[in-house]
Amino acid sequence: MSRGAVLRYLSHPQVLVDPNVPVPEWGLSDVGAARVDALCKAVTDGALAGTMSVFTSPERKARDTALPLAAALGCACTTIEDSFENDRSATGYLPGPAFEAMADAFFAQPDVSVHGWERAVDAQARITACLHRIAESAPCGDVLIVGHGAVGTLLWCRQSGHPISRSHDQGPGGGGNVIVFERSTLASLGGWRPMENLIPNAG
Repeated sequence: MSRGAVLRYLSHPQVLVDPNVPVPEWGLSDVGAARVDALCKAVTDGALAGTMSVFTSPERKARDTALPLAAALGCACTTIEDSFENDRSATGYLPGPAFEAMADAFFAQPDVSVHGWERAVDAQARITACLHRIAESAPCGDVLIVGHGAVGTLLWCRQSGHPISRSHDQGPGGGGNVIVFERSTLASLGGWRPMENLIPNAG
């Protein structure tokens, strides 16, 4: 008997950082785009072959990841407006060390709005509601959701029964990782793995 359908949550890969552009409007870097292209070329033979629907965050970097994959799969791509990354607009762009310190505080104090950022508990409730809506309404078969690292980690914590902690984050490397859930139960099937794991014989 074949396995049941799964729902995959893919974080966008590396972005082109531009302090003069609002973060939600950042696109993929050459490295990130190349990783997406490699995955697109392998969709018919790889783990995504059974994907019947694709959903994306409204942010440009997620859409730049999702749209080529949907085209390669022959699927429609639906934007889920409330599936964006945790709202960090109160501070805007922060250089590396300052951002990492804020991200640490965001996960460490989930009930607190750190310097105006969306609270982790609120971002978790929002992205979890998105997951449940998609699982209930998407066509039969495997589902791919393209989103972001922080809310993806919050989602994994909720569905895995773990307290919010950055120890479950996707780690360094600029994104481009996937977590998998059973579609029928939304139980986690493991933590973050590189998107290249979806490509047969990658590396």
